[in-house]
Amino acid sequence: MKNENESKIEKARQDMFPWSRSKFHSEYNKYLAYYKVVSCLENAKGNSLLDMPCGDGLLTKMFAEKFDRIVGVDASCTHISAARKLLPNVEFHESLIENLELDEKFDSVFMLDVLEHVIDPVNLLKKASTFMKDDGVMIVHVPNSNAINRKLNVIMGSLKSCDELSPFDINIAGHRRSYTIESLEKEVKEAGLKVVSRGGIFYKLLSTPQMDWFLKNGLWDSGHGWGREGIKNIDWKNEFCRASYEIGKERPEDCNIIYVCISK
Repeated sequence: MKNENESKIEKARQDMFPWSRSKFHSEYNKYLAYYKVVSCLENAKGNSLLDMPCGDGLLTKMFAEKFDRIVGVDASCTHISAARKLLPNVEFHESLIENLELDEKFDSVFMLDVLEHVIDPVNLLKKASTFMKDDGVMIVHVPNSNAINRKLNVIMGSLKSCDELSPFDINIAGHRRSYTIESLEKEVKEAGLKVVSRGGIFYKLLSTPQMDWFLKNGLWDSGHGWGREGIKNIDWKNEFCRASYEIGKERPEDCNIIYVCISK
């Protein structure tokens, strides 16, 4: 941030948006969150983690099972309060990432679902990279404007273009922009950093509200179109989500979330 007043305005903006994983589309976001964690852990390094923004700490709690040292950062006082209650032994900082000051450097830095929210994503990447160890990794997740459900919606006429921001994106989630793999990599390179690998998380045919309804109300038992007859004790909902994650690895350009792993 350029000055104290701008920081106050931006922090107040971050506090005003009501989105949370447990409040909106909770069933789908539960599965998506799980596979976001799985993907992070598949690409992470070392024993220390800087998680920013950490939100209400739900993902941080899952990361805490794998790292010896975790520090969480979030600009929202509501989120930080919830995270501290959930994880009283974890160090949390209430701060914009742009204003964060830490002497410590980390093996892994996670930047999940933040670049779409901020004023200057390139400078934010530069700032975040200062907290990486020289041989560390930064993992960045952003929503994919080219997800298959958005391509379908353009053809159907419910979106003018894949990168159109919906009222939900703007007013509930607080998004400022959308991303493709190419635009994400471009910003990483403009920040003077290197893309080590890239990928996608969760192949998504339907919109988020439709996915949530489907997971809550779909016919998941054998004999109703899912699974083979006679197979018992299979959780087909879990298997569907696992399959969506695995096929997303093969088709990252169609996934809900795209990511890059970054080195200095």
